[in-house]
Amino acid sequence: MSAAFHHPNSEGDAGMPQAGPDGCPARPDLWRTQHPCIAEYRSAGREPHGIIGALTDGGRVMRVLVLGAGALGGYFGARLLEAGAELAFLVRPRRQQQLQRDGLTIQCPVFGAWRRPVTALLATEVRPGWDVVLLTCKAYDLQDAIDAIRPAVGPGTAILPVLNGLGHIDTLRAAFGEAAVLGGVAKIRATLDSTGTVRNLSDWRSLTLGELDGGLSPRVEAFAALARQGGLLAEAVPDIRRVLWAKLVHLGTVAAGTVLLRGSTGQIARAPGGTAFMHTLLERNAAIAAHRGHPMTMAFLDEYRALLADPAGRYTASMLRDLEAGHRVEADPILGFLLEEAGAAGLDTTLHALAYLHAKTYEQRRAEENPA
Repeated sequence: MSAAFHHPNSEGDAGMPQAGPDGCPARPDLWRTQHPCIAEYRSAGREPHGIIGALTDGGRVMRVLVLGAGALGGYFGARLLEAGAELAFLVRPRRQQQLQRDGLTIQCPVFGAWRRPVTALLATEVRPGWDVVLLTCKAYDLQDAIDAIRPAVGPGTAILPVLNGLGHIDTLRAAFGEAAVLGGVAKIRATLDSTGTVRNLSDWRSLTLGELDGGLSPRVEAFAALARQGGLLAEAVPDIRRVLWAKLVHLGTVAAGTVLLRGSTGQIARAPGGTAFMHTLLERNAAIAAHRGHPMTMAFLDEYRALLADPAGRYTASMLRDLEAGHRVEADPILGFLLEEAGAAGLDTTLHALAYLHAKTYEQRRAEENPA
């Protein structure tokens, strides 16, 4: 059996900040007595439930259901288990059998090797009572994901999606109500290997979340605190839509460029005209975001201009890796969405149309070569 994950502060809380932003406790166990928002919540005459119920219900731990136990879901779920969450993974039959037989195994350069038995449920086994449902599926599986988690969602359940793109937000809000859905952005370089082991390929392990209508709330701050307790670099922010747009500008640029040109950012930069091409994509995507009311900062643009101009860069989008492996790609949620938004903003759509056409042609070829 591999050694368990060891959080630097797992032997005690020395060195762990006792207060987060705006004086909010950094440790979940302190929220019940120290968080100022709890009193406000009660004074409004609202019965604590969901995450807030977990904070006020005599020390009850937070109950988290993670949809998927792949690269992202498996890694984040493991860290939340380390933080003390009552957690289960909602998976397909084959992954359930694997997890029941072998447990969940993680390899991480920050925390080392980790392996332990976990609870793995099928969609038919899910019942209500979860405080948070963490969605880690691909965007093209969203409708199946909605059907799978529906039995788990109760009046106080918060749904935290960390999908690529933005289109899933409206779909989830239509399915479960606006108040149930949070915004989330994950940053991690991880993969699920052929043995079922989740491998984090770098020290990236960040999670940013917030209320889609703006502002901070006890529930997002509580979940961020729990995630930090498990070693994730988690932050609750008052402007999650800006963060979502920033990710899409960055991801849409790298996905369109590396998929269309079939190379890493460094290989593209070394090719004649490659840097100018990528910079044009970046600026066009930033213009789309600005049109939607979320302009990118100059620091953001300078950072990504430098990344895209680096001849030694080895960055590729996961979409390119999926394409080259013969897997499904998120053409519509990323490239198709940006193409539509570019048209709505009155921008030149030539580059977006070409990237989208490239990915959709691949989908046609894949369907032809791999009939269902």
